[in-house]
Amino acid sequence: MAVPQRRISKTRKRMRRTHFKLAPKGLVVCKHCGEMIQPHMVCPHCGYYNGKQIVGKKEEKKVENKTEKKGEKKKESKK
Repeated sequence: MAVPQRRISKTRKRMRRTHFKLAPKGLVVCKHCGEMIQPHMVCPHCGYYNGKQIVGKKEEKKVENKTEKKGEKKKESKK
């Protein structure tokens, strides 16, 4: 096991550790939709990469709540 022969001063230890830091992610603006994305990646918002559509965007389906339909029928039957 490696054991230091001399004590490392606080200054020397802190100087060595100044490089242990988090770096911000590099982000760029999507040319198609304007969202911030990682460079060289397909945009998760619009599905475009380098001006071409790579992934089709999923269309949102409107699902009506069944309880609303039942509630409407009950109100109509009372009238």
